[in-house]
Amino acid sequence: MYKEYHDKGLEILDFPCNQFGNQAPGTDDEIHEFCALKYNTSFDQYSKVDVNGENELPLYTFLKNKISVDTIEGLKNKMAMKAIEKISKTAKDEKDIKWNFTKFLVDRDGNVVGRYSPTYKPEDMEDKIKELIK
Repeated sequence: MYKEYHDKGLEILDFPCNQFGNQAPGTDDEIHEFCALKYNTSFDQYSKVDVNGENELPLYTFLKNKISVDTIEGLKNKMAMKAIEKISKTAKDEKDIKWNFTKFLVDRDGNVVGRYSPTYKPEDMEDKIKELIK
């Protein structure tokens, strides 16, 4: 999707985080290499950050305050997220990020227009993305 819509204005910003089940224990370079090789990523990837807690990146404080609840579709995904919430050790507040791969959609003017659970597939956001990049 990034390659298809980047020239029309889509940007993807990737902030690795190791606050969830030790999923990103490597260095920034190791994480970048893994993602590029395994998933053929070509969008911007930043240094590892905290998304919850006293050291959370201020960007995440802003995003979470704009939309505090994930969009979750389907019973299977809702059940998965309930299980994830129980094992997430850093999600202390309703607004907190529950697990890696939570996605925020921001329009060209900086308005946060969507927050999507880790179980929400990026391709399911495609219609909304096309609407925003017109």
